[in-house]
Amino acid sequence: MKILLTGGSGQVGTEIRRRVHRWDGLTVIAPTRAELDLARPGEVAVAVHRYAPDIVINAGAYTAVDKAESEPDLAEAVNARAPGELAKACAARHVPVLHFSTDYVFPGDAEHPYRPEDATAPLGVYGATKLAGERALRAGCPQHLIFRISWVFAGHGANFVRTMLRLGAQRDELRIVADQVGGPTYAGHIADAALHMVDRYRRDGTLAWGTYHYAGAPDVSWYAFAGEIFARAVAAGILVRAPRLVPIATAEYPTPARRPLNSRMDCSATASVLGLPRPDWRVGLDLALAELRAA
Repeated sequence: MKILLTGGSGQVGTEIRRRVHRWDGLTVIAPTRAELDLARPGEVAVAVHRYAPDIVINAGAYTAVDKAESEPDLAEAVNARAPGELAKACAARHVPVLHFSTDYVFPGDAEHPYRPEDATAPLGVYGATKLAGERALRAGCPQHLIFRISWVFAGHGANFVRTMLRLGAQRDELRIVADQVGGPTYAGHIADAALHMVDRYRRDGTLAWGTYHYAGAPDVSWYAFAGEIFARAVAAGILVRAPRLVPIATAEYPTPARRPLNSRMDCSATASVLGLPRPDWRVGLDLALAELRAA
C-alpha cells in the first residue's frame, strides 16, 4: 500500500519515515517542500494525481503558534486551505486521508478532559486555522481519520524537550508555566498509531472514520513535565545537573498567542473504537533522550 506523506521532515513525519519499514506491505512517498509546498494549496491536487497514493497521511502543518499571530495568511494556507484541497482531490480518487489536528481547537476553560464532540473555540490563529482545516477535510472527504494530538516532542525538531535541555545547560534557574495542563505526546508513538491505522485499512479496506483524540498519559503541567525531563536527562548523563525550576502562572509569561489552560483530552473513544490506548509519554521521553544522547 502506497502512502503519500506530507510534512515528511517534521517531527511526526520523520518518525513515520523511520518506522514504516516495520510494516509489511506499506511504503511511503514523502515529497520535499520543493516538490509539494502546502503554502501553495494548488499543488496538493497535482501531487495526489502524480503520486496516485492508496492513502494520504497529512502530517504537514504550520505549527509556530506565536508567529501565526503575525502570519495569519500563511497559517491559513497551510492549515486550512491545503487540507481542503487535499480532501477534494482524495475524494475524487476515493483515497482516504489521515490528518493531524491539535488540542488548540479548544478554549481550555472546561473542567473536564475535552471529548471529540465538545464545542470548539480556538484562542488564536493557529488553533483557528487548524479547526478550519478539520472542517474542510470533513466536508470534502468522507473517508477521513482526524487525530487531535498535543504537546508533541521528539529527539529532533523544535519542541519543549529540546528547548528545556538547551536552556537547562545555560541557566541555573528556569521559570516554567505551571497552570497549563495537558498530555505530552512522543512523535514516535503518534507515528506508530498512524501506521497501525494504515495497516488496518490495508487489511480491512475500511476504518471507523471520524475525529479522535490521541495524547500521552498521564496529564501534567509544563512545570511537572520539565521536572521529569531534567531528572531523566541527569540520570541519562545528558546534563550534569538540573536547573532550579520555579513554577509560574500563564499571566507571568505573556506570549503573542493565548494558550488553553486545560489541554487535557479524553482519549477513551480512541482506545475503545480504534484499539489505541494512550501512550506513556515517560517511555517516549526516555526514547527521545536516548536519541539525543547518541547524536
